[in-house]
Amino acid sequence: MAAPPIIAVVGPTGSGKSDLAVNLALELDGEVINADAMQFYRGMDIGTAKITVAERRGVPHHLLDILDVTQEASVSDFQAQARETIDDIHGRGKRAILAGGSGLYVRAALDVLEFPGTDPALRARLEAEHAEVGTGELLARLRRVDPTSAARVSDARRIIRALEVHELTGRPFSSYMPRREYHQPAVQVGLGVDREVLRDRLAARVHRMVDSGLLGEVRMLDAKGLRRGKTASRALGYAQFLRVLDGASTVEAAAEETIVATRQFARRQLTWFRADPRITWLDWQAPELIGKAAELCR
Repeated sequence: MAAPPIIAVVGPTGSGKSDLAVNLALELDGEVINADAMQFYRGMDIGTAKITVAERRGVPHHLLDILDVTQEASVSDFQAQARETIDDIHGRGKRAILAGGSGLYVRAALDVLEFPGTDPALRARLEAEHAEVGTGELLARLRRVDPTSAARVSDARRIIRALEVHELTGRPFSSYMPRREYHQPAVQVGLGVDREVLRDRLAARVHRMVDSGLLGEVRMLDAKGLRRGKTASRALGYAQFLRVLDGASTVEAAAEETIVATRQFARRQLTWFRADPRITWLDWQAPELIGKAAELCR
């Protein structure tokens, strides 16, 4: 008997993906797989709005709390873990429900997507060259070998990665971009939001995080090496509140900076997901949301 389609609940941060995933799991006898890159990290609970054990309501959740803050999240590692978990869930006759707003991670789990390898020595050499000649010189080099990638990336980390892939494989990094082709059957449910309501909701959520002890959480994680983590240290809220610990910002200023950054992130998420025509969008505040989503997934 063929496995049922994978379910993916997507949308911007703060739109209620975690709650809908739990409700769908209860409705359809499913289990949830986390696809929020920052929720991979142990201890990053308040600042990522990680779903609590009580809020999971007995539904098994996978790929939460799988990394220390000093470790770097890897899309290719996630792809392998997510697909193994999906096969396990389906093998037990349950429904696999992916939930999260990290667009590339969702695509990695669902779509035909090939990942080129890495070479630590080559990466180290490119990083040393960057330190010596700067971002502009490396971007100019990338334009010569991979103009498509050069037009898409601007930060040093991605430029270095694109050059690494070209040297390693002889292929431009852009040739590895995902196609909108499912690896196995899937249904994507998007939570459509009222942007003004979401703006206010995100501000309120950041203030709740502060009131719930975000600064203390950042202090605790700083002692565990948060600053050494290339991925975790850049997380929304954590980067801003590390500056509070350094005396370079106030709690109030850090909260406002986090609100602005979170709103910008939500806009980028909406742009990413809206570009995928395979997503069926439902009103995030519709009273019949759970029923409509469950019907799509049946």
